[in-house]
Amino acid sequence: MSRTLSKPAGGSLAPWLGVAVIVILFDQLTKIAVAKVFAYGSSHAVTPFFNLVLVYNRGAAFSFLAMAGGWQRWAFTALGVAAALLICYLLKRHGNQKLFCTALALIMGGAIGNVIDRLVYGHVIDFLDFHVGTWHWPAFNLADSAITVGAALLVFDELRRVRGAH
Repeated sequence: MSRTLSKPAGGSLAPWLGVAVIVILFDQLTKIAVAKVFAYGSSHAVTPFFNLVLVYNRGAAFSFLAMAGGWQRWAFTALGVAAALLICYLLKRHGNQKLFCTALALIMGGAIGNVIDRLVYGHVIDFLDFHVGTWHWPAFNLADSAITVGAALLVFDELRRVRGAH
């Protein structure tokens, strides 16, 4: 009697954790470099529309809740850890879906990068400042960029999946 073993839907976490670790390393190394080279609040023009700055964000995206009194540090830390745990579960369960898992790994790496900042410094280090004239987009970092790219890939993956179902 012959038995066939079916491959589980999921796969190894290793490649996806590798992507997340790369995001975390680049994020932390760039933040350390900027914090060593620039003074807090300083701005250094790189192009007519891009500056390197050193600012601290005690809140979330766009400094949401930055002035909330301190509790937000722990709330956003807990949220980042919870997101990373949920993402690990999803990566294990859907490890064979490359685009979906790449998106999740980018989000997890970015979330953990910012969690590290909150635990070590009490705030997130932001340093990328894009602007048009005197209007500046809120400063951000590589972790934020990874989260944004990951979210965009999730939307793209879902649109692709829905269109493929028809």
